[in-house]
Amino acid sequence: MREGIHPDYREVLFVDLSNGFKFVTRSCVNTRETDTFEGKEYPLYKLDTSSESHPFYTGTQKSVDNMGGRVEKFRNRFGRTAAK
Repeated sequence: MREGIHPDYREVLFVDLSNGFKFVTRSCVNTRETDTFEGKEYPLYKLDTSSESHPFYTGTQKSVDNMGGRVEKFRNRFGRTAAK
């Protein structure tokens, strides 16, 4: 491998700011801060959303089809005019 052209691939601590969930994985992301996790210091990267807080992964996502028949109401009002 050539020297000086590859990114710094290392273990990085990711922190979900919405709930404080932390996990370590390997990444090339640029960081300025460090934090200690399980007795070891890692470069720190802050996230707005992770799998622990995203509605799709937590099961709190709501389907538009099940929200009081809004989709069916829309189709009844406007679906027939578009088909003509």
